[in-house]
Amino acid sequence: NLNKNILSFLGEGILLLQPGKHEFPFSFQLPSEPLVTSFTGKYGSIQYCVRAILERPQAPDQSVKRELQVVSHIDVNTPALLTPVLKTQEKMVGCWFFTSGPVSLSAKIERKGYCNGEAIPIYAEIENCSSRLIVPKAAIFQTQTYLASGKTKTVRLMVANVRGNHIASGSTDTWNGKTLKIPPVTPSILDCCIIRVHYSLAVYIHIPGAKKLMLELPLVIGTVPYNGFGSRNSSVASQFIMDMSWLTLTLPEQPEAPPNYADVVSEEEFSQHVPPYPQPPNCEGESCCPMFACIQEFRFQPPPLYSEVDPHPSDVEETQPVSFIL
Repeated sequence: NLNKNILSFLGEGILLLQPGKHEFPFSFQLPSEPLVTSFTGKYGSIQYCVRAILERPQAPDQSVKRELQVVSHIDVNTPALLTPVLKTQEKMVGCWFFTSGPVSLSAKIERKGYCNGEAIPIYAEIENCSSRLIVPKAAIFQTQTYLASGKTKTVRLMVANVRGNHIASGSTDTWNGKTLKIPPVTPSILDCCIIRVHYSLAVYIHIPGAKKLMLELPLVIGTVPYNGFGSRNSSVASQFIMDMSWLTLTLPEQPEAPPNYADVVSEEEFSQHVPPYPQPPNCEGESCCPMFACIQEFRFQPPPLYSEVDPHPSDVEETQPVSFIL
């Protein structure tokens, strides 16, 4: 109501507008409770609009309406949307006694939540034990559900697809991250009581003369993109780096050389603890043990650190060359 806005703006009296263009800025605060994302489908829509009305005395009212887009954010980094999805199914091709063998399919995606523009890596294993030539395919489906007056209507649309190679009889095929890009679509609508929008990734096999074998993996199209911190690869890599960090702490920059054994143990101490020629035990029969099993226990203190400086220098200067046994 332009007249009421003018009165509240001026505080009193009536403002007479001269011919020409006049602008009156205004703003509205959206409700604090969550709003459903804007959507327009075949049997219904969710729309938000702003309407301005100009009331004139002794003249018809004038109104104008502008639609605005509202997006309810969905964060794909929540634990529920980061969990992998895996399904397996097998189908026997043929009927009654004329079966030609089974066809098995297993498919997996790394997480449940994705955003527009992302490429979904698909991991699948297909085994063809039938006598027919089969073709694996994958597609993203959008399912629109309309609820009103106790009735339900459903619309299912394919928004993106990809195709694999033919698999002959008795052969297998593996998808190691075959990508399928998500086109610009409406984010998932999960909490509306009249309109819902769900997505799924279908991996299926076209079998000539039989119903196709299909696996549907649930998808959630969000608005907050994946940040990568919850990925298993990054966590394993960081754990590996942490576990291997002890190597840099224990290895010295310059390893020390071992000392000469003769400098540590004198001949007198050696003769007191170890006999010059140890005799092997008397062995009779099968109870005899080999000689290398009798090991003399080492009873001396650990050798000192290596040093080229003599800790006990002599007054007489030696002229003979010095050698080190390493």
